Amino acid sequence: MHDHPYVSEAHEGAPAFEWAVALIVIAAIAAAFLGHTTLAVCALSALSLLTGLLRLLLGSRSPWKVRSVAFDVVIGIGFAIGLPAVYFSMWLLR
Repeated sequence: MHDHPYVSEAHEGAPAFEWAVALIVIAAIAAAFLGHTTLAVCALSALSLLTGLLRLLLGSRSPWKVRSVAFDVVIGIGFAIGLPAVYFSMWLLR
């Protein structure tokens, strides 16, 4: 009967995986703050690609769920491509 994704946390991803993602994001922020922006961009891009591919390959069994499978895959892989593209294009303009 439900054709839409659940928004209740009881039906969402694995909390341990989500906390691991949060810790990697915090580490990337710290790296960027300390001047290691290339490392931070690469870490965030790799993490985004990983979450997008996990959602694509595992579908509803994925530990990473934000919205629908299609949304998560497009946003995850798109960010993994777009973030380094923008970063390195700005780096080339210096």
